[in-house]
Amino acid sequence: MILNVNGSRHEVKAEARMLLDILREDLNLVGTKEGCGVGMCGACTVLVDGKPFSSCHLLAEQVTGKEITTIEGLSRDGNLHPVQQAFLDKGAFQCAYCTPGFVLTTIALLNENPSPSDNEIREYLSGNLCRCGSYQNILQAVKAASEMI
Repeated sequence: MILNVNGSRHEVKAEARMLLDILREDLNLVGTKEGCGVGMCGACTVLVDGKPFSSCHLLAEQVTGKEITTIEGLSRDGNLHPVQQAFLDKGAFQCAYCTPGFVLTTIALLNENPSPSDNEIREYLSGNLCRCGSYQNILQAVKAASEMI
């Protein structure tokens, strides 16, 4: 099976495997994290055709022919994506385990709604959990990113 990940085509053996496992084990894209394993925490979020999905709950066969973006696919020519930069500038992480999922979900949000309210941000990001409790800084980062994009 061929997967399109971060702008490159990859031939993988899927055999009813979860996308998360293929990304981490076969493609060595370890920025996508496994948190809960049941699609509830957002740590494994990737973008599929620009929409956020939990890769721990997504069979690789379901995304054949679609464009998959992981955290590793965001920077260009050594420059961080504006959302990544906003998270860095606002200190929107502590342990950073959840950060890739939050960043990718934020990108999807801002693509749909370039100027979200605080409540819209909270609602859209509600599927992403931060055990360190960095929610206020994450909110500030999303607002800052919305001004940068």
